[in-house]
Amino acid sequence: MKVIEVENLTKRFGSFTAVDNISFSVERGEIFGFLGANGAGKTTAMKMLCGLLRPSGGRGIVSGFDINRESEKIKASIGYMSQKFALYEDLKVWENIRLYAGIYGVPEKEATERSHTLLEELGLEKERNSLVKSLPLGWRQKLAFSVSIFHKPTIVFLDEPTGGVDPVTRRQFWEMIYKAAASGITVFVTTHYMDEAEYCNRVSIMVDGRIDALSSPASLKKEFEAESMDEVFRKLARKSKNGEL
Repeated sequence: MKVIEVENLTKRFGSFTAVDNISFSVERGEIFGFLGANGAGKTTAMKMLCGLLRPSGGRGIVSGFDINRESEKIKASIGYMSQKFALYEDLKVWENIRLYAGIYGVPEKEATERSHTLLEELGLEKERNSLVKSLPLGWRQKLAFSVSIFHKPTIVFLDEPTGGVDPVTRRQFWEMIYKAAASGITVFVTTHYMDEAEYCNRVSIMVDGRIDALSSPASLKKEFEAESMDEVFRKLARKSKNGEL
């Protein structure tokens, strides 16, 4: 079952084309890596899929809703987490959980029960009354991911979610991603860490607003005669007009 379908999606800002006629689809429960150099257009494309930016052309369906006409329904049906802003640091741990439960419309009784379960799973029962800003970055990121899927969305969009955390925490974070995918949640993730691309079912790589490669990591390494996804990425990024990695 396809939960994302994109055909000829385009976004222009004046004379500049940020996203240039891209087409792809994502299956339910898939971990889909959306990669590209700085300025490649991946953030712009993600914003269109999340209903935050109107396309200049093309069509897209996310969770059964049209990105041109039903952006508010898309926002209600997805989860979203970014590296820069995901939690309210001046609120307590439990306050953040309940805040997002309310935003996502989770009934109060269900929210209370699931809040207790979540704190136990994360090992944060003793920190429930701590301000989020007092937690180590790794714990904040794991909590942010957990609240982004608290309402059991069809899809969760993760924008560089593991930036700045240590390798051990990154592995633990990806274990959470695998668990979410196994429950049927589709994971759409951008990352600067090419080793993380290996954890995805499929990967697309954007160059100058276009998707230049899309397949499983194993297939891409074979196609580009590369030993790692980092090598694949570098071979494609050399084609970029701006030359940024």
